[in-house]
Amino acid sequence: MASLELIAVVAVGVLLMGWLSRRTGLSEPLLLLGAGCLVGLTPPFASFALSPEVVLFLFLPALLYWEAVTSSVREIRDNFRSIALQSTGLVLATAVAVAAVAHALGYGWPVAFVLGAVLAPTDAAAVAAVARAMPRRILTVLRTESLLNDGTALVLLAVAVDAVTDERPFSWSGTAVAFAGSYAGGVLAGGAVALLLIPVRRRLPDPLLHSVLSVATPFLAYLPAELLHVSGVLAVVTCGLVTTRFGPRVIGPDARIQAVAFWEVSSYLLNSALFVLVGIQLPSAVRALTSVSLVQATFAALAVSVAVIGTRIAWFYSVPYLVRLLDRRPLQRERRITGRQRLPLAWAGMRGAISLAAALTVPATTAEGHVVGQRDAVVFLTAVVIVVTLVVLGPTLPAVVRRARFPEDADKSAELTLVRCRMSSAALHALPELAQRFGVAEQDTRRMVQDIEDRTAPAPGAARRQESVRRLELALLRVKRDTLTDLRDAGRIDDIVLRSVQRMLDVEEVRLRGKAGPPAGSAVTPRRR
Repeated sequence: MASLELIAVVAVGVLLMGWLSRRTGLSEPLLLLGAGCLVGLTPPFASFALSPEVVLFLFLPALLYWEAVTSSVREIRDNFRSIALQSTGLVLATAVAVAAVAHALGYGWPVAFVLGAVLAPTDAAAVAAVARAMPRRILTVLRTESLLNDGTALVLLAVAVDAVTDERPFSWSGTAVAFAGSYAGGVLAGGAVALLLIPVRRRLPDPLLHSVLSVATPFLAYLPAELLHVSGVLAVVTCGLVTTRFGPRVIGPDARIQAVAFWEVSSYLLNSALFVLVGIQLPSAVRALTSVSLVQATFAALAVSVAVIGTRIAWFYSVPYLVRLLDRRPLQRERRITGRQRLPLAWAGMRGAISLAAALTVPATTAEGHVVGQRDAVVFLTAVVIVVTLVVLGPTLPAVVRRARFPEDADKSAELTLVRCRMSSAALHALPELAQRFGVAEQDTRRMVQDIEDRTAPAPGAARRQESVRRLELALLRVKRDTLTDLRDAGRIDDIVLRSVQRMLDVEEVRLRGKAGPPAGSAVTPRRR
């Protein structure tokens, strides 16, 4: 099967299923998975094998990076304990529960732990595709969990695979050391790459080159981490979060608008393509099953699916209440949610392509040349659990979110109001001095004061302004942009609010710059303090 044929089929499938989802309201991931499964039943794609290297080294870094740079650093910091518990403790609990069920059904402990590690993490693409309607805080917790638990699961998988292929006993102490080293190394590697790229971003003269660097950044973080045998997942996530923190000061509006447009299209295409590719793989996973009967494997897959879903529900209705008993601080009491509002967190446990790619990385033979028994069953069970979680959890999650009756995010509205007021105040304060510097006539200055006070942008079709007025407007935009970033740095507003307002400022600055042709450089000049 030619690669071009596969690309064409995936692209057409993504386009058609996206259109059908919007016309019918059906779950888009489920439609994409079904379309892929139908493609996998056709003779040209009967021998298709999803390469785990493609998923882990091409799809995963790009998707993780975009999810990280669009996350809220403040919300992650405020909810760090919950995120850390879910991305480590819940992963381990799920792996143990799945391994116990698999072992009870006749699978050896080493293979059972491999299966547990494979199915332990939720999938960032699957969660992002169906959880958009949740409040900012809940959505941030889910997205960050799905970013970080991949790192925990892949480290656990490496330990379990070593136990299978080297035929050595499992060691909790060795696993703990591997976790600590992989996590710390991944964070350091990702942070170092992000900081090294800051001066590069300042000096790039062309928005197009900024976009190229944006595309390369997740791979520049992932590859060195993997070569150092630390967590590439943590490296990419850390790099994305550091970039989110420093990006507003070092990336110009032209480059940001171009990069955001590219990543929005690319992330959607990559997410959708993964669902199609997993669907294409499903028929071959069924055909490759030889170690056990199809009936036995299907029963085992359903039992493991219950373990995966049940463990997550049990976690969210037990561990948070234990934490409440230990932490009685007033601040923590204010952040508590009801049992009904906790259900969407427990219900967002979809698995996806990362689990299937992890299953496919399990070697077929041990270091001694012995065949790894039941590897085909691991791949089959993983594929079925992915389908079950997408079918059961995905389409019903919106109804669960509605039933939770989350209150409106009043903080976001208040922060947006704060931003507008502070930016207008800062611009009005700086206007007289800047108008004098650029030689703007008094009547034009008064009109701009009125524009700012009315919070209305000048009409796009107005007559061409004098160069001095245009320069004044650009200077005022820089004042507003500095005020916006200062509010974020002080913790008064969230990164999500910053990006919302920043997009409007970027569009306005690009419009103003367009009146005099492209700027000499797109990087933002840092303020002097």
